[in-house]
Amino acid sequence: MPSAVSPQWQEKASDFFQSSGFKIKEAGNSAGTFVGEVAKDAKVNVADAAEKVGSVVKSRWAIFQQPSTRHAMQERFIAAAATTSMFLRKGFSETKEKVVVGKIKVEEVAKMTAEKSKNLLTDIERWQKGVASTDVFGIPIELAVQHQQSTTPIPTILMKCADSLILSGLNSLELFKAQGDKKVIRQLVSFYNQDPNASVPEGVSSVDIAALIKCYIASLPDPLTTFELFDDIRNARSSIHLMRNILKKLPTVNYMTLELITALLLRVSQKSLLNKMDARSLAMEMAPIIMWQKDHRPEHYKQFWIQTPKLDSKASLDSASNYSGWDMLSDGEIKDASSSIPLDDGMPVDFHAIEVIQCLIEHHNAVFTDANETVW
Repeated sequence: MPSAVSPQWQEKASDFFQSSGFKIKEAGNSAGTFVGEVAKDAKVNVADAAEKVGSVVKSRWAIFQQPSTRHAMQERFIAAAATTSMFLRKGFSETKEKVVVGKIKVEEVAKMTAEKSKNLLTDIERWQKGVASTDVFGIPIELAVQHQQSTTPIPTILMKCADSLILSGLNSLELFKAQGDKKVIRQLVSFYNQDPNASVPEGVSSVDIAALIKCYIASLPDPLTTFELFDDIRNARSSIHLMRNILKKLPTVNYMTLELITALLLRVSQKSLLNKMDARSLAMEMAPIIMWQKDHRPEHYKQFWIQTPKLDSKASLDSASNYSGWDMLSDGEIKDASSSIPLDDGMPVDFHAIEVIQCLIEHHNAVFTDANETVW
């Protein structure tokens, strides 16, 4: 059976509910008031912001409409356009310059190719005919003298080389014995075959100049001492008087050239303390190319002035050029370009010929008394 509720508690409960309802209503009213105020403030803020933006835009537009501002903007646009145009013109100019440079390079390459082709045709001519009309290497000494501009009966190339050595080359170590640069010698041979009267190019070493002298003497079809007087000269090696009389029988060109060469060798021997080349050493180097018998020519030197390839019927001209002594004009590498130039081709050493040349060096002034003695 339920218990009875006290009237006192009923009154307290009724007061509580009434009070709670009032507070809830009051809170709702307050919240609505706050939200309304916030919305109102937000509306006011948005209106203010829009008004400010409009004012700024209006102000900026007013500024743009001013003549001074328009002029300044025009100037900026003009300056920007001018700058853009300048860059474009510069770009076109640089492109044009590059085209011009490229054209010049193409022309230079074409010129070099034409020159090489000309040299190649010259080489082919030498290969087919033996030697060209302007060559000084590999032709009789009297013909070389006839073709040159000088009236002196000595090949100009020998006088040019000798003068160069006298001026600055006598002290070079092992002159006329030291190894010569094969590529340089070939280039010099080609150079003098094209211009027999040219001076020695600058920068050529004394060793290579001496080697060029040896190549020229070895290129002569006949020895300087001639075949006819070989035995007589050889047998006169112990007598200055007899040697002098026999040498007078030589052709004038041979006699004068032999005098020049031995005079040069004498000057070299006088510097033997520096260059290590006395008369005996020089005679050993020079005798095999100055004085030799028939069928004993130092053929090794032939590679420097004439082409002698052995070709079969199927060999092409290109392959022939690979074995040519005239590849001296090529820009490519030559195998073993700095190899030594040997004294001979394995022929037995003729010590009597060496004694003859030694005699001509050591007693030069006594032997060549009637010659226009070379004086430096």
